[in-house]
Amino acid sequence: MGTGTLHIDLDALAANWRTLDARTGCETAAVVKADGYGLGVASAAKALAQAGARRFFVATAEEGATLRKALGDGPEINVFSGHMATDTDPIRDARLTPMLNDAVQLARHRAALPDAPYGIQLDSGMNRLGMEPADWAALRAEAEAGPLTLVMSHLACADEPDHPHNTEQLRQFTEMTAGVTVPRSLSATGGILLGPAYHFDLTRPGIGLYGGLPFAEAAPVVRLSLPVIQLREVAPGEHVGYGCTFTATRPTRIATLSAGYADGLIRAMSGKARLFAGDTPCPLAGRVSMDLLTVDVTDLPEIPEVLDILCPAQTVDDLAEAAGTIGYEILTSLGPRYARRYTGRAA
Repeated sequence: MGTGTLHIDLDALAANWRTLDARTGCETAAVVKADGYGLGVASAAKALAQAGARRFFVATAEEGATLRKALGDGPEINVFSGHMATDTDPIRDARLTPMLNDAVQLARHRAALPDAPYGIQLDSGMNRLGMEPADWAALRAEAEAGPLTLVMSHLACADEPDHPHNTEQLRQFTEMTAGVTVPRSLSATGGILLGPAYHFDLTRPGIGLYGGLPFAEAAPVVRLSLPVIQLREVAPGEHVGYGCTFTATRPTRIATLSAGYADGLIRAMSGKARLFAGDTPCPLAGRVSMDLLTVDVTDLPEIPEVLDILCPAQTVDDLAEAAGTIGYEILTSLGPRYARRYTGRAA
């Protein structure tokens, strides 16, 4: 095969949901936006539904419509971006629940779909989405008069447990939702790990389901294997790749692999990331290009047909650190050229 293979363990995905669910005394939903964090929303969501998830969250109504086709009737599908001007048809047809973010969205939804459920998103201090305290105070009576299903907010610094903004947002959200009779939700993965005070009635794990930090105990979900296209011997003093940024200091064997920044392996990891033959690391040699990686495999006794860039020895967060980014970006950038191979009971 001329492209890489992304191996996705659906049992590990389900196990991570169950582990996070067990840490709370409330309902646990699942965030499957960005095509299930790059892993394929249909397969990921079905595995999570089998594990017990009954509410799902996506970023846009278009994502929600795709998810509804995969899951069928039953699960609740919530849309973080709310009810945009072009969203009425998919919200109605796919039976989505928008998280309304301001007065305009509330008015639009109540006028277009007066009997359709909705949630409210509050801004408790992130200044990104949601109603600020004064907005909520003015609109609360109207919002609570309709088929309101959830009141939620989002933590800005939950991956830093000691950050003082966590307690400030908790205080703000608690004050803003005092007396609310519908379920409340503040926490994604990081908030779950902050403890029961942050759990309220519903949690919404995302990155932790897929094996990423801050859920350090997560089971690994993905392995990315890249095929070796060609081997070449490079003499001392010869260069490899664009810009001649790698110069051999010894007789060197270079493997050229089929993947590059067009596949989500960003150029910033050039000269920093490693690939693995089993547990043996092999450094990237030179720059990541659009479709190809060059790897120093001199120290391998035998050259395998594939090398792994995501595996137990190098997690998404390890690779992200080498690239100067975060695991979220690595996962959600994994390109469509990879063959996705699912294992587990939900496969």
